Amino acid sequence: MYQEVKTWWRGCKVERERHIKMATLNLFSQPWQPTISASFCCSNTNHNISYAYHNISTNSNSKLHFFSNSAQFSTHSSKSGSGSSWLQNSSFAAAIDEYRKRPLPLYSVFPSKPAQVSSVEDLYEFICSGPLLDKIGLTQDQVADSIDKWLLYGRYLSRLFQLNELYLTEPQKARIYHYYVPVFLWCEQQIAQHQSKFKDVEDIPPLVIGFSAPQGCGKTTLVFALDYLFQVVGRKSATISIDDFYLTAEGQNKLREANPGNALLELRGNAGSHDLPFSVETLAALTKMTREGMKMKLPRYDKSAFSGRGDRADPSTWPEVEGALTVVLFEGWMLGFKPLPVEAVKVVDPQLEIVNKKLEAYYDAWDKYIKSWIVIKIKDPNCVFQWRLQAEIAMREAGNPGMTDDEVRDFVSRYLPAYYAYLPTLYSDGPNGSDPHHLLTIEIDEGRNPILAA
Repeated sequence: MYQEVKTWWRGCKVERERHIKMATLNLFSQPWQPTISASFCCSNTNHNISYAYHNISTNSNSKLHFFSNSAQFSTHSSKSGSGSSWLQNSSFAAAIDEYRKRPLPLYSVFPSKPAQVSSVEDLYEFICSGPLLDKIGLTQDQVADSIDKWLLYGRYLSRLFQLNELYLTEPQKARIYHYYVPVFLWCEQQIAQHQSKFKDVEDIPPLVIGFSAPQGCGKTTLVFALDYLFQVVGRKSATISIDDFYLTAEGQNKLREANPGNALLELRGNAGSHDLPFSVETLAALTKMTREGMKMKLPRYDKSAFSGRGDRADPSTWPEVEGALTVVLFEGWMLGFKPLPVEAVKVVDPQLEIVNKKLEAYYDAWDKYIKSWIVIKIKDPNCVFQWRLQAEIAMREAGNPGMTDDEVRDFVSRYLPAYYAYLPTLYSDGPNGSDPHHLLTIEIDEGRNPILAA
C-alpha cells in the first residue's frame, strides 16, 4: 500500500507540485495569526518561567511572544540525542512543567519565506514513516489529502517551542510529526465521536481525555502542546493534573502520622495522598462547563511550599477557564491504576498494602470521568530515575533549585514499587474502566520518542 501511494505521489508530477506548492505558499506566506482565546494562559509555581497567548487575530503585525525570568532561548538547531535534546535549551524543557499558572507574553521571530517544494515532499514521506499512523487509523492517502493541516500544526508547534519550522533537526521533526501532531489528530477524532452521541439541542459536556504516563516521560510537555493546538484551532480546553489534587500540607502531615514508618506515604505521591472529594468536586464541575460565559478556577499545587514538601496553591493564583469547554486534558503518573490482590502487592513491597487499599476509591474519584485514554508505555520503570535526574540537572543549570542525585534517587524510590506492581496490568488490560475503542497506547524509548511496538 505504501509503495502504491508513494508511486502515486511521485507520478502525478503536475498535480503534486501544484497541490504542495499551493499548500506551502498558502501556509508560509500568511502572517502569523492563530485563532486563540485572549484568556488562554499557562504556568505553575515551582520555577521562574510562565507562558501566555494573547489574542493576536486582529493584528497582522502581531507575533507570538515569549519572556523568561532567566535567559532568552536561542533558535539554533539542537543536537540529536535522548532526553529533551530536541528542544534548544534544557531550561525550556525544565520550564514546561511550570506552564500552568501566571500569564506573561511570549515572542519569537521566524523567517516567513516559503519552504522548497521538495522539502514538503520529504516531510510527507517522513510523516508516513511515523509509528503512530496505523494506531490512529490514518492512511498515506489521508495524510496526502490533509498535508495542509500537517504543515499548519507543525508550524504552530515549531513556533511554540521556539524552533525554526524550515530547519528542523531529525529529533525535532520526530517529536512534532511522529508524536504531537498524530496524537492531536487522534484527540480530534475522539472529540468528534464524543460529540456525535449528543443531539444538537443538548449541552455537550467536554470530553475528558486521561493521560497515564510515568514521571519524566514528557506527558506535561505533550499536554502543553495539545492544549495550545486546541486553542489555536478555536477549541476551549482545560488542563488538570493529579498533582493538583494532593492533600494540603496539613492533610499530608496527618497521613504521615497515621502511617508511621511507611516510606510510601511519608511524602506526597502515592494513592492516599490525594484529596479525593476535592477531585470529584473539580472534575464534576469541569464536565458541566457546557455554556458560553460559564467560568471556574482550576486548582493548582505549589510543590515549592514548606521547603519542598508542598501545599495547595492559594486560590487567588489559580487560572480561570471559560465555557463552553470542548475538552479536558487530565494527566498523571498513576491514572488508571487498578487495585490488585493483597498478596500480589506485598510481594513487590509490603508497604504497598495500605496504598493498594486506598487505591480502591480512585476509580470513582478520577477514572470514571475519563472517556478517552492515552497511555504512554515504557519498557523499564528505571527510566524514571534517569529522566528525573535530567530534569533536576536542567533546573540547576537554569539557576533554579534542584535535587541532588541522592535526593532524586530517594524521591523516585517512593514511586517505583507502584510502577512495578501496577504497570503490567495497565499495559495488558488498559486503564481502570477504559474502552479499547477509546484507548491509544504509545510505547516510547529512552529518548521519549514513540516507537513501533514489537
